[in-house]
Amino acid sequence: MPCGEKENLHASLNRQRDVVLWKLDGLGDEEVRRPMTPSGLTLLGVVKHLGAVENSWFRQCFGRSTEALPFAEHDEDAAFRVRPEDTAARVVAFYRRARAAADEVIGELDLETLGSAWSGRTVSLRWVLVHMIEETARHAGHLDILRELTDGATGEYP
Repeated sequence: MPCGEKENLHASLNRQRDVVLWKLDGLGDEEVRRPMTPSGLTLLGVVKHLGAVENSWFRQCFGRSTEALPFAEHDEDAAFRVRPEDTAARVVAFYRRARAAADEVIGELDLETLGSAWSGRTVSLRWVLVHMIEETARHAGHLDILRELTDGATGEYP
């Protein structure tokens, strides 16, 4: 069981990340791509967005390189949009790479280390961890609803 603050925050984030991945488990490409809300939200789009924000907050914020991210200045929802090439396998692999890249930063930096957010605001690794726990948990809730609408599965664990 983790005992330090950083370890506890990281474990909490990992619990939410695991929920995100299980929400796609066992579903086909058509099911995860299906728009489920009037705004067009999809299971796959939420996971794509989470991979992008993990990269942005943990990598870009602390001056690390990232792979190309699906953000667009003129479209605040671009990271949620599923393109034809965005198969479930590709988006899950992107999310796993983002998670691993973020974990590298978490492992290397102290909680007090400062970075610069996309907005120019200075933030600490502690703040980013807490923010990403909130962000991931919020979207895990969205995924729970979308998964229930898809096949009735609910909850944190299969």
